[in-house]
Amino acid sequence: MATTSVQGSGWGVLAWEPLGKRLIVEQVYDHHGNVGQGSTPLLVFDAWEHAYYLQYKNVRPDYVTKLWDLVNWEDVATRYAAATGA
Repeated sequence: MATTSVQGSGWGVLAWEPLGKRLIVEQVYDHHGNVGQGSTPLLVFDAWEHAYYLQYKNVRPDYVTKLWDLVNWEDVATRYAAATGA
């Protein structure tokens, strides 16, 4: 998963990429804008230490596993429909 392998701090992003008409997984490092040009974020996981360190210490994969239980898939589907025009 992109979020567990971000070096340092950043985000894991599930996005719609309209040129290829496909879903893509992106990593955003620190405060860099290194996301696909024109892509639309659908789901973003925060991989900054402030998001998980007090509860999960440096075990980011456990934090990300728990995040999957919290995803509002209806909201993601709504964003997907808006991004794709479906």
